[in-house]
Amino acid sequence: MTDAASVPTGTRGQRLTYLVKRLQMAERARMEEALRPLGVTLAQYTALSVLERRGGLSSAQLARRHFVTPQAMQQLVAAMERDGIVERRPDPDNRRILQVWLTPHGDATLARCHTAAGVVERRMLDALEPDQAEVFADALERCLAALAGRDGIPPDGDA
Repeated sequence: MTDAASVPTGTRGQRLTYLVKRLQMAERARMEEALRPLGVTLAQYTALSVLERRGGLSSAQLARRHFVTPQAMQQLVAAMERDGIVERRPDPDNRRILQVWLTPHGDATLARCHTAAGVVERRMLDALEPDQAEVFADALERCLAALAGRDGIPPDGDA
């Protein structure tokens, strides 16, 4: 096991966890900029991406996969429903539960969002050689798995 004093730092002496956080914040800002012209927030894009993989979730299930409160997700879903990108349908097994599904307009919106997100990701990865990008992706996955092994956080979030 590595002791805290010998943890590698960036070229400016910054802790790796600090660099990861700065990268996350910069990525989030660029994503918000890229999605804004499409009329979609990053929170909406994340929810739409979850629904793309698993449609028919309740708002509460979607909230758990999105790491927000059910109340926050309820507001997010209501706004997306108002915009016509999702619809809610009664669960066939429990009519009190409303399942959230992408609409055709939602599918088209999500495709545009994926394109915008790809531009942001390519911009970030342009700083790396192709083989470095693969090593970076592998390293991130291994770090996520290592942390998940200790506290139960799933290594593969739905964002």
